[in-house]
Amino acid sequence: MRVLVLLGPPGAGKGTQAESFARSRGIPRISTGDVLRQVARAGAEADRKARALMDAGHLVDDDTVIGIVRERLAAADAARGFVLDGFPRTLVQAEALDLLLDDREPLVIVDIEVPDETLAQRLRGRLVCQGCGTPATVGMQACGKCGGTLAPRTDDEFAVVQQRLKVYAAQSRPIVEYYRRRPTFRSVDGDQPQEAVAADIAAAVASVVWGRQ
Repeated sequence: MRVLVLLGPPGAGKGTQAESFARSRGIPRISTGDVLRQVARAGAEADRKARALMDAGHLVDDDTVIGIVRERLAAADAARGFVLDGFPRTLVQAEALDLLLDDREPLVIVDIEVPDETLAQRLRGRLVCQGCGTPATVGMQACGKCGGTLAPRTDDEFAVVQQRLKVYAAQSRPIVEYYRRRPTFRSVDGDQPQEAVAADIAAAVASVVWGRQ
């Protein structure tokens, strides 16, 4: 059973890489960001508050996110393994994840490193389906999942982009240091074509799983 955590700042390509890695290995990609965007569209008061936080570039509170992950990891399709995308984002969440996975194999952690200038350019150009919330790849005219209309993400406006990178530096980057001393931690260069990043992630995971260096 394999458990992979993909780390990296907003715009690093975690979602694309997590989806590709999970699909190729027949395990689920678990994205807390996608789940939160879906529930926020439902209209409940708590969900609207979560959406407002995301639209402003802030993180949703730890208890809410940890609860979502705990419930998702208990699902049957996660028994063989999974890829976590967007979790953990704080040290509290990282510590909670260790407790949640206490009886599973050790985490494989891969950090995708990308310069801030590249991140800002990427974030300002992202689209998302207005119907199902699925992220779109460059050049798509409609959602590849449901055919819905694409529009820029509300949390990718310029001021929000700057805020998100600031929040990442303050709250999420310390997680890299939390994991860095573990023998299952690896980092890859995310400032290259998607195929090259995917190959580097696969090699990084292989070096942990099979002891290759």
